[in-house]
Amino acid sequence: MTISPSAITVASVDWDHPAAAALRNAMTAEMSAVYGDRSVPPGVLNVESDAVRWTGLACDATGRAVGHAALRTRGQDIELKRMFVESGCRGMGVAQALLDATHQAARDMGYTTVILQTGDRQPDAVRLYERNGYRHIPVFAPYDQIFYSICMAKDLLATLN
Repeated sequence: MTISPSAITVASVDWDHPAAAALRNAMTAEMSAVYGDRSVPPGVLNVESDAVRWTGLACDATGRAVGHAALRTRGQDIELKRMFVESGCRGMGVAQALLDATHQAARDMGYTTVILQTGDRQPDAVRLYERNGYRHIPVFAPYDQIFYSICMAKDLLATLN
């Protein structure tokens, strides 16, 4: 399957939108396989829906949902959560479209910095974030309970992406 980057649209949807929920379930299954040999304290990775300020759903030209991202408040910060692209659609610009839409949504809400957490077994994700101006920061709570956490931040005022 080939997806043209210009054919990708990102729409703002409710957190409980069925396609968004399905993609989060797919992400959970994939991450369980990737990190299944490592334990995580209960509740650390939960996302409370009342803290979610924006959910983006990436769709291909046929309208099929192929990617997901969300922003949630974390104190004074906004955190990128549940960034996921279907495995068969990776490397086709979906993640970049989601990230661009996420940055715009954060700006529209008045945030100047986006923070995130990922893991040491997701080098492609780390490279994507680094290419987009994210810098490594100290691991913040509650992810300090997960020894393999990588935390990053992007200054939205430094660039337009």
